[in-house]
Amino acid sequence: MLRLGCYAADITRTFPANGKFSEPQAALYQVVLDAYHAGMKKLVVGAPYEAFHNAAVRTLTEGLVTHGLLSGDVDLLIESKAYRDFYMHNTGHWLGLDVHDCGAYKVAGESRLLEEGMVLTIEPGLYVSADNESVDEKWRGIGIRIEDDVLIRAEGPYVLTHGLAKEIADIEALMAQD
Repeated sequence: MLRLGCYAADITRTFPANGKFSEPQAALYQVVLDAYHAGMKKLVVGAPYEAFHNAAVRTLTEGLVTHGLLSGDVDLLIESKAYRDFYMHNTGHWLGLDVHDCGAYKVAGESRLLEEGMVLTIEPGLYVSADNESVDEKWRGIGIRIEDDVLIRAEGPYVLTHGLAKEIADIEALMAQD
């Protein structure tokens, strides 16, 4: 957690410890990155708060099916929350004076609409337990999260933490530097 002028920030990046993603790590990283981008498209003034989470969950679930970690109809897997074995948290939270700042996510039982000036995180991820025998061994023990802090603006979302590498090639290049 970072603080500037009493305001909190919260970021996460997954980097390969040896400097290069393995094939399975890169595959799941790309799914999470695709979910990040799908969620970002929904971070617009007037959109329901839950829209970016729903977009990320759909993309994550599709990726889990594509790579064989889940099987079945994507809509049914989402409805049954089957993805929660690999993604057990929401896709973001408010930022402000605290890293998980106060504020309603729903108003009168409906998803709160995003307003200009709101700041939140976007943080899709996938986490495959090392003990999960329901998936191929190559996936076990992989955990990926990509988190940024985002300001909601009339002209579109602004990633406050935009200077951090998040593309696979950029991360590997950064890790290769002496």
